[in-house]
Amino acid sequence: MPRIARNRGLFFLACPRGRYNASKIRALMKHLLALLPLTLCLVLMAGPASAERADRSKPMNVEADTLRYDDLKQTSVFTGRVVLTKGTIVIRGARVDVRQDAEGFQYGVVTAEPGKLAYYRQKREGLDEFIEGEAETIEYDGKADRIKFIRRAELRRYRGATVSDEMTGSLITYDNPTDVFAVDGGPAGASPSAQGGRVRAVLAPREAASAPRAPAVAPGQLRPSTTLGGGAGK
Repeated sequence: MPRIARNRGLFFLACPRGRYNASKIRALMKHLLALLPLTLCLVLMAGPASAERADRSKPMNVEADTLRYDDLKQTSVFTGRVVLTKGTIVIRGARVDVRQDAEGFQYGVVTAEPGKLAYYRQKREGLDEFIEGEAETIEYDGKADRIKFIRRAELRRYRGATVSDEMTGSLITYDNPTDVFAVDGGPAGASPSAQGGRVRAVLAPREAASAPRAPAVAPGQLRPSTTLGGGAGK
């Protein structure tokens, strides 16, 4: 009878030498193929969390002092205390340039006022976590689902209301689908947030099962003595 063996996540058939039964093997393969969709579903469900996927399909709402819209080029320029929201995404800056490609993907460039920083915030999919960043310029790529924080860049990850991870540099790139951060300190002196051209980061450990505690020792039991002070003299 063939059996299923597993080696480092790979499944294969192990049959006794000289006892191959083609019909049984075919029946077993059909059974494995029937389980394949469920296996793939579980793998996808166990994948890493990313940015809120629903944000891509949400409309973009913008408040600003002025707007210049070019329908032919599908570009919009918002200036003056700009506040942009798109699902869980919140963007603030002095100027926001938005364009849309033929596939409907949107791209934005956020510019801060002189001496200030532009702001970006987005919720992560299925978690009580937020990504929050600031920089002189922020670039958002809706197709690649990637954000770049350029010059005096700061990025923070919040778990609930607590700052979990924090990093600063000259350029920070955050890739939402893979949840990968890339931080560049830049040349020395180019960015006050990355002194000497180096990156600064504080990374909190992931939540994990804590080490087992030592079993509590029950306090000693005190019992009254009937010979206290009198047993020695008898």
